[in-house]
Amino acid sequence: MKILKYILLLLLVLIIGFSIYIAVQPNSFEVTRTRTINAPQAVVYNNIIDFKNWESWNSWVEAKPETKITLSEQTKGIGGAYSWEDEDGVGTMKTIDAKPNSSITQEMQFADFPTNEVTWNLEQNASGTTDVTWSISGKDLPFMFKAFSAVMGGMEKQIGPHYERGLEMLDSVVQKEMKVYNVDVKGVTQHSGGYYLYNTTSCKFSEFETKMKEMLPKVGAYAMTNNVTMAGPPFILYYKWDEENDAVIFSCCVPTNSKVISVEEGILTGQLESFRAVKTVLKGDYNNLKEAWETTMKYITDNNLEMIEVGPMLETYLTDPMSTPNPADWVTEIYVAVK
Repeated sequence: MKILKYILLLLLVLIIGFSIYIAVQPNSFEVTRTRTINAPQAVVYNNIIDFKNWESWNSWVEAKPETKITLSEQTKGIGGAYSWEDEDGVGTMKTIDAKPNSSITQEMQFADFPTNEVTWNLEQNASGTTDVTWSISGKDLPFMFKAFSAVMGGMEKQIGPHYERGLEMLDSVVQKEMKVYNVDVKGVTQHSGGYYLYNTTSCKFSEFETKMKEMLPKVGAYAMTNNVTMAGPPFILYYKWDEENDAVIFSCCVPTNSKVISVEEGILTGQLESFRAVKTVLKGDYNNLKEAWETTMKYITDNNLEMIEVGPMLETYLTDPMSTPNPADWVTEIYVAVK
């Protein structure tokens, strides 16, 4: 009987001691993780701001595949929400504030515990990468919440590793999405031709991208400065593509509604007559243009078409990368003149 009393007394002391320990624990918490993601700021933001994307990089779901995810009618932007359920209970998440491409604030509640604030901060780096900081915080924590946290090893231990893994998966998912592309040969069509402003150069293949990025803005700037209305998206007109001798000759062009007499040295006016062409559409990063051109040439050969020896070969850029940051959404049209 005395042993039982001693055991009960010991249990009482342990309970009182544990209660005191819990009571003196902080009434707030914050867990933060940061990762540099190899993608533009806007691309990362567009993924995070829509809850329909979260399951693909949710480390809790990775650890518990049986977790049931329920998307709300609205998943994107302020007011977007989703909920989840596993053996531990039901949780909800809702976006309550957002500054495009910069920050997101969300409200999270799990089971009957207090509401926590989740924040995302995105900072663009000069290299084109993005520093992503993911935080969760809570305050005025009740006794039972602090007890649960203490038993589970603390919020840092519970959440920190998941945030690290989640950011790692987010990085992988975003990079994979940016690499998606499609090459589609549309077949023979008629290009309308028309007037255009242009500048021309020749260079090695290794210099092509640098030269093009220098020259094309100059033509566009001339058109804007002189109030010349552009009749469509800019394009590259190729005159020579000689891989064997590492040489390419090309013009950077901006289409115009009518003939424009240029008054600036190096900016000229040209005209394309309407021509029959094989058209190919690339949706995706410009890194895939080589494959798009090869596919076009194969189509011409396979269909017994004949290229016009000195005919136009165009690369038209329908998408502005400045306003469309995800390379997977870039659209480029290729036209090769055929008889």
